[in-house]
Amino acid sequence: MEPAISHILVLVAVLGAMAQWIAWKLRVPAIIFLMLGGFLAGPVLGLVHPSRDFGNILQPLIGLFVAVILFEGGLNLKLAEFRSASRGIRRLIFPGVPIAWTLGTLATRYIGGLSWPISLLFGAIIVVTGPTVIMPILKHARLKRKPASYLKWEGIVNDPIGAVLAVLVYEYLLYRAGGLPPQVLFLSLAAAVTSALVLGAATGYGVSILFRKGHVPEYLKPPLLLASVLAVYSVSNLLFREAGLIAATVMGVTVGNMALPSIGELRRFKEYLTILLVSGIFILLSADLDPTVLARLELRGTLLLVVLLLIVRPLTILFATLGSDVEIQERVLLGWIAPRGIVAAAVAGLFGIKLEGLGYPDAALLTPLVFGLILLTVTVHGLSIGTLSNRLGLSFRERNGVLFVGGSPWTNELAGVLNGLGVPVMVADTSWHRLRSARLSGLRVYFGEVLSERTEESMEWNEFGYLLAATSNDAYNALVCTHFAGDLGRARVYQLPIFGEDERSSRGLPNTLRGVEAFDEEVPYEELQSRHYRGWVFQKTRFTDEYTYDSYIEERSEGVMEVILLKEDGRVILKTHDMALMPAEPGDTLVSFVAPSCTPRPKPQEDVKPDSSRHPEAS
Repeated sequence: MEPAISHILVLVAVLGAMAQWIAWKLRVPAIIFLMLGGFLAGPVLGLVHPSRDFGNILQPLIGLFVAVILFEGGLNLKLAEFRSASRGIRRLIFPGVPIAWTLGTLATRYIGGLSWPISLLFGAIIVVTGPTVIMPILKHARLKRKPASYLKWEGIVNDPIGAVLAVLVYEYLLYRAGGLPPQVLFLSLAAAVTSALVLGAATGYGVSILFRKGHVPEYLKPPLLLASVLAVYSVSNLLFREAGLIAATVMGVTVGNMALPSIGELRRFKEYLTILLVSGIFILLSADLDPTVLARLELRGTLLLVVLLLIVRPLTILFATLGSDVEIQERVLLGWIAPRGIVAAAVAGLFGIKLEGLGYPDAALLTPLVFGLILLTVTVHGLSIGTLSNRLGLSFRERNGVLFVGGSPWTNELAGVLNGLGVPVMVADTSWHRLRSARLSGLRVYFGEVLSERTEESMEWNEFGYLLAATSNDAYNALVCTHFAGDLGRARVYQLPIFGEDERSSRGLPNTLRGVEAFDEEVPYEELQSRHYRGWVFQKTRFTDEYTYDSYIEERSEGVMEVILLKEDGRVILKTHDMALMPAEPGDTLVSFVAPSCTPRPKPQEDVKPDSSRHPEAS
């Protein structure tokens, strides 16, 4: 039996990793391929049957997975940011959650035909729109900041709130199944919730104090935090049945709001772990789906899913946003986009199995209904958000803008050249003086620290696909590139060289901590600024069928430094010291930095005009 379980775990891990990678390549939510992988491995091919293969281990295993997932969700819930959020975001939480719960419960009872207890639980589960699903969809759609923040914050906040709501309903059904009198039932439920709140908050606070006072070395913080989560979950369950999920969520919220110096590393560790657990739990739950139970959904189950999609969600947004600052176009988008995700499936899979054994026969429909809703919403919303947001004017068509971090005469002039070619640009700096020439040129600027959380909330990020860190501080440039590499990709974050080749080995940072080194390693930051003051200028060369890239290479003089190649399809390619620009094609434009003394044969093409079809957001 042990080798069989080990083989199954390996298969689940491999399928999960492959599904995540395929989803990343295709830019779609991974949940689709996780469900397909589990369904193929289980009901279709019969390679995995979790209920049979794991036996009594399956439920405790899923419970531990869900506890860690809910803790990670709570860890990302920043109460200060939520308090300062706009009125529209707060409306999506309250009264949005109660409205969604009420309408979902009524639809489940009268259209789906489920009993009142299971309808209440299903209605609570489906108020969750998890960030693990919505964030990939948002990145693919390139929404503007305001509608994207609505969907993002709804997912982040509703994740733990919806999970706690579902756990409360589940706790109620557990004690109700025990035949307790109403007074005893509510007292037991109140005691379970109170103990979970106290235990989760106290443990989170205690662990945070240990971390802050330096009583735990850095390398032990992630494993100690994970062990604490599992311990809180188990102890809370020993005190009261299934109270551990509430305790784990509360502990995550507590730790996430203690402003720990190492909270970024802890969040990354939990994110990596959660990806692994999410992959495993989705494949296991999908593989455990019973085709005969799926057949029981029939017409009423299908009709319920359609009503949830087309009626319940739009009505929820309509009632929740009355009198708010949410615009009509944004309400239309919010009323359509509501993909369900990891938490909904995990909670349904855990509760459905247990409630079916406690005398709720229609609890067996929880998992297939939730999985059907997930597959429907993720597929339909993921495929339609781009078209809908474009028609509503709520998204950017391309993500080819360049964000310059560090204002200087050289970067301001380069930004102006790209802006003239129709490329969206922005220059960010903490010095108002260094932004002066960019402001006077009519370029967009950001006065502030790009690494601050406030900047992340206020800046339109989805139009920028490239970043050039061009300050005089090499370490700061590296920090900026590392910070944005996760969103833009390591190959799209660049920084200027600071030192010459001889000094780099002794004074420079290692390449593992830096962005891609832009342009020429023999032309560091100081040399670029010096060339600017000596009269070097930017030159634009447009290639045609008659004047090709090969012709340009043959006639190029020594005083020309290639900087950026703007492709006809809108892509922006920065020159790096170890890779030449790819051969240009007709319609491409090359931006070079040329010396005043040289007279390059390819003359500047000052009449190159922006192509609004390629860069509609250019300013």
